[in-house]
Amino acid sequence: MNINRSIIRSSVKRDAVRWLLLGLILLSVSAASFGQIAVGIGVRFGPPALPIYAQPICPGPGHIWTPGYWAWHDEGGYYWVPGTWVFAPVGMLWTPGYWGWGGGFYGWRPGYWGPHIGFYGGINYGFGYGGVGFVGGEWRGGGFFYNRAVTNVSVTNVTNVYNRTVTVNNTTTSFNGGTGGVTATPTAQEQAAAHEQHTAPLAAQTQHEQAAAQNKQNFASENHGRPAVAATSKPGDFSGHSAVPARAAGGEYHAPAMSPKEARVATPAASAGAKGSSNEGFRSFTPPNKNASTPSSSANSAKTATTPSSTSNEKPAAKTESNPPKANASKPTSQPHKSSPPSKKQNAPKEPHRGGKGR
Repeated sequence: MNINRSIIRSSVKRDAVRWLLLGLILLSVSAASFGQIAVGIGVRFGPPALPIYAQPICPGPGHIWTPGYWAWHDEGGYYWVPGTWVFAPVGMLWTPGYWGWGGGFYGWRPGYWGPHIGFYGGINYGFGYGGVGFVGGEWRGGGFFYNRAVTNVSVTNVTNVYNRTVTVNNTTTSFNGGTGGVTATPTAQEQAAAHEQHTAPLAAQTQHEQAAAQNKQNFASENHGRPAVAATSKPGDFSGHSAVPARAAGGEYHAPAMSPKEARVATPAASAGAKGSSNEGFRSFTPPNKNASTPSSSANSAKTATTPSSTSNEKPAAKTESNPPKANASKPTSQPHKSSPPSKKQNAPKEPHRGGKGR
């Protein structure tokens, strides 16, 4: 009898181990598949250049900056989703989404959370996202430490800080590939990060994007690449206290030659986007309610390249607690960068009066 019981216990343990291993395999397959799904959204012309703006001060510990980007609406065209601070999942970093050329159109590859930064098209979003990786901060155990050389953090609100000189990228090109786009391709580290487990954008991020589409002033057809609300302190908070306006457009704006409906490509293509970057899939945007005030006219440049002509650096003013960095997109080059980031060093800045590192 004792022998039979021993055999039964051993059999139960083996079955439990097998089911556990099977569950882990299915989980890893599901995680890898998350970033490779193509969901059919494409546009025949690229988004405007990234606007230049200051970063709002970090609201408190545990927040990670998610840079602003141009999203797409089928009726209004490109609209600006302000950059914002998001309370991050512990140990996770944000890989921004990006527009990439491929298959005859520009496709959006959404951002995601993961243990390491993946490929985001080589786009210089600023504030630590210079095109490759992230130098705005790092996790140390269960706490996030901020690099004050490139992020607007007050030591009064946040004590986990450090200062580290980083390379600065001064371009404002907003897409990868195509005419005038960034020519960056994934590094070996970014390719490895593509196969890690990813987490979709948080509900607060999705709601933030959808809320931005409710205001027609966020559309490029209205703001011509210079949104009135370029960044916010909290997701979905577009109030005067939280909102930061763009100081300038990142490049000359040209009205498109076709309507958003004509520009929209409905056929999905898994290979669209920057070459070698199959780690993220396209994500379609759900249009807002019919009562929302969105423009019906075209939204952006018909040209595929909108590289900036000239911008000016904002000099730091009197010292404050925030110790923000200098403008991120000062005097952008007229040609798209060939690699990310370029070789130009910038020391930890003095403390301007309001914004952070301009984007």
